[in-house]
Amino acid sequence: MSAELPPLPEKAADKAPDSDAQLVERSVAGDQKAFELLVIKYQRRIQRLIGRMVRDVDLVEDIAQDTFIRAYRALAQFRGEAQFYTWLYRIAINTAKKALMDLKRNPTVSENAYKSDDDDETSPVENELTSSETPDAVLASKEIAQIINAAMEALPEELREAITLREIEGLSYEEISVAMSCPVGTVRSRIFRAREAISAKVKPLLENQSGKRW
Repeated sequence: MSAELPPLPEKAADKAPDSDAQLVERSVAGDQKAFELLVIKYQRRIQRLIGRMVRDVDLVEDIAQDTFIRAYRALAQFRGEAQFYTWLYRIAINTAKKALMDLKRNPTVSENAYKSDDDDETSPVENELTSSETPDAVLASKEIAQIINAAMEALPEELREAITLREIEGLSYEEISVAMSCPVGTVRSRIFRAREAISAKVKPLLENQSGKRW
C-alpha cells in the first residue's frame, strides 16, 4: 500500500488575480480596492494612448485621471458585451477629444499641448525600431522612427487613433470598432489609409539606404 500523499499546496489558480469582469463586479458592489486594481492594471496603457493624442505630459496625467473617474462613475453601465479595456479605451478617447476641444477654446493654452517632442523617450515606434547592432544602424533606425512618428502626428485624428490602437496597443479590428464607435469596415479603411500615408513618408528614406551596408 502506497504511503499517503502530503496535502497539495494551494493551487496557483486560487492565487490568480481576479478577471476584469470580476473586478468590475466587485467595484460596482462598492469594493474600492477592486477598482484600484483595474487602475493599476491599465493606467500606463491609458496614459500611452492619451499621449498619442495630447503631447503635454501634465495634461496626459490629468486626462488619464479624468478617464478613470468617468469610468468609475459609469461602471454600472458596463454590460460586458466588450472587453473592459476596450470599453475603457473608448472612454479615454472621448475624454481626450473633449479635453482638446476645451483647450482649443482657451486662448492661453500652450502649443506644447499639441506638438510632439522630438526627444520623446516614450515613443513606442522609436523604442521598437532602435537597433543595438552598430552606430550606423542605430542612427538609421532612429531616423526612420522619427519619420514614422512625424507621419503619425500628421495623420488626421481618426486615422491616427485607429493606427495607434492597432499597431501600438495591439487591438483587433473588432475591438477598435467598439473603442472608436464605428463599423469594422471603417476601421479597416482608416488603418489602410494610415499605413499608406506612413509608408509614403518612409519609402524614400528606405530607398536611399538600400544600397548601404551596415
